Amino acid sequence: MIGKSGRARVGVDIGGTFTDFAIEIGGRRLSRKVLTTAAAPEKGVLEGLAALLEDAGLSVDDVGLIIHGTTLATNALIERKGARTAFVTTDGFRDIVESGFESRYEQYDLTIDLPKPLVPRRWRFSVPERIDSTGRIHRPLDTDAVKALVPQFEREGIEAVAIGFLHSYINSEHENAAHRILQDALPGLSYSLSSVVSPEMREYERFSTACANAYVQPRMATYLQALEVGLSAAGIDCPLLLMLSSGGLTTIETASRFPVRLVESGPAGGAIFSSHIARQCEYEKVLSFDMGGTTAKICLIDDFVPQTSRLFEVARVYRFRKGSGLPLRIPVIEMVEIGAGGGSIARVDSMNRITVGPDSAGSEPGPACYQRGGDQATVTDADLMLGRIDPEQFAGGKVPLDPAASGRALAANVGDALGSSDTLAAFGISEVVDENMANAARVHAIESGKDVTKRTLIAFGGAAPLHASRVAEKLNVSSFVVPTGAGVGSAVGFLQAPVAYEIVQSDHQRLQSFDLDRANGLLRQMTELARTVVEPAAFGSALEEKRMVFMRYVGQGHEISIPAPTGPILACDIELLRKSFEEEYGRLYSRTVPASDVEILTWVVKVTAGIADAQKSKVPAHEPYQPKPTGKRRIFDSDIGKVVSVPVFQRESLKPGATFSGPAIVVESETTTIVSDKFKVHVNNLGYLECTRHGAH
Repeated sequence: MIGKSGRARVGVDIGGTFTDFAIEIGGRRLSRKVLTTAAAPEKGVLEGLAALLEDAGLSVDDVGLIIHGTTLATNALIERKGARTAFVTTDGFRDIVESGFESRYEQYDLTIDLPKPLVPRRWRFSVPERIDSTGRIHRPLDTDAVKALVPQFEREGIEAVAIGFLHSYINSEHENAAHRILQDALPGLSYSLSSVVSPEMREYERFSTACANAYVQPRMATYLQALEVGLSAAGIDCPLLLMLSSGGLTTIETASRFPVRLVESGPAGGAIFSSHIARQCEYEKVLSFDMGGTTAKICLIDDFVPQTSRLFEVARVYRFRKGSGLPLRIPVIEMVEIGAGGGSIARVDSMNRITVGPDSAGSEPGPACYQRGGDQATVTDADLMLGRIDPEQFAGGKVPLDPAASGRALAANVGDALGSSDTLAAFGISEVVDENMANAARVHAIESGKDVTKRTLIAFGGAAPLHASRVAEKLNVSSFVVPTGAGVGSAVGFLQAPVAYEIVQSDHQRLQSFDLDRANGLLRQMTELARTVVEPAAFGSALEEKRMVFMRYVGQGHEISIPAPTGPILACDIELLRKSFEEEYGRLYSRTVPASDVEILTWVVKVTAGIADAQKSKVPAHEPYQPKPTGKRRIFDSDIGKVVSVPVFQRESLKPGATFSGPAIVVESETTTIVSDKFKVHVNNLGYLECTRHGAH
């Protein structure tokens, strides 16, 4: 376990609406939610941390480690609220970030919207230079042309610069030289080099990633610095680690240099949380469902390991469709994220259809029922109107809600336009958002070639347990689980994540002419760099190294990943790599390509420390018993279209072995679980709510 021995470990997750906290010390875990302070996120972190320590009866001296994740980078990209960024590239190639793959993600839509680049054309500049695909300098860098950019940057008020030249992944000499010239003249700007941020083949993804890193770097660096200063002023003297999109932890220095690797840091914590639950309960195939106040995140987990990727799309503009977002070539836990959360705004479009999101009321002004100035109908307003949320106990009673305000917003934004009651308007909103999330899960599973119906759905985040029953019904999933700590699942996941860092580097070689010295030299550099990042935060833990290599047949356009040996590559390993590649290729495509040479495109080195074992649920079984409800609540029953009275159970009073059938409501401080009449509930040995469809095995 990482952190100072005997002291508390704190997980902090900043979302668009709520900032979640989880603290562990001496086998105890406490949690808390506070509204995110959008203008100065560090303020909410510091205030919430102080309140959490008071709840736990601890002082600042008891804090031994803080692990932090945030959607600030994601939101900056989606909302286009980053720095004024310039892009410098090879002469003649400044439009690569706009032309992209030159493909249409929706073949027959004549009104298709393509993702707009983060850097507008007037801030994209090209300079004479050229390095070929072998790394040889074909045309030297025109240093005068680089110097001539300085007054243009000053005139345009540029705050950050991305530098991306052709084939810089194999030879970064020109990028480094341009960086030195610009930094000497304009030292106050932020700089991102594609050869450092994403040293891989394929210019569009590499340039897009470098631009995204530059775009969010000033904002993230300012925030992280303010957080460090605030923690120090509060007397908290402990390491601060950041959650990466890949599911590992890193130092604040690395996070400040590569903020693009934090794009999915909050959701990655949720995926780690789900995979931990899956391992505990031995769920081999899982659909992770994380719904917060602003977004919903869907992730596939097989054999207790989240699905991963080296290419991620952010800010998709068309119905979750692959190809409609900005590509980021970074190590990432693969998931789909949509604008469907408690704060997602509902309205009626020109065709009299209810639409929900992707825009959110966030924490300021928030849903109408928050009484913070919001007057638009949101999913939270709909849930409140349907009786799913207790207005007195929302967020543990710390955020009192106003049902009358929800009614007014629902009528003004949806009900009046459709000529329906407030309750039916709320039901329509709920159905639309549930279908949006279910459809996102279907599309994501289909794109991955997997069956979503054979999975256990794990629901967490403040809003997911409210909607899990209906989403499970729509997906034809036979069971869903709501673990303890579900309301702050991502923050809990941070505490279960290892310190890790992954280095990816392209180096094109054919196996028939494989250069052992070149490959081993590159791998040594990658390993040393990864260890340099991990060791300061490992607290003496043993380090584990894993390697992967991406290979393909010569002439193919895409590659597959193969495990690689961790020691020096020997001559005998070349044939072993070929054999492993052909076995995996045959497994995937049911054939191989005889007599064709195989080539390597990219190496991956991942160094990890501080891996914790998950506690299994195989503890002595508890006898089943029928718990007594603590009360009743009237909620809208969608099957009969009427309001009915259902039993309410307090989560803390449900002991392992408790068994009951829906319809029912389970209430806890950070969330509420709605169980429809199609499911029965069993509280397992770890206290998790296992909800199984009647008649399912």
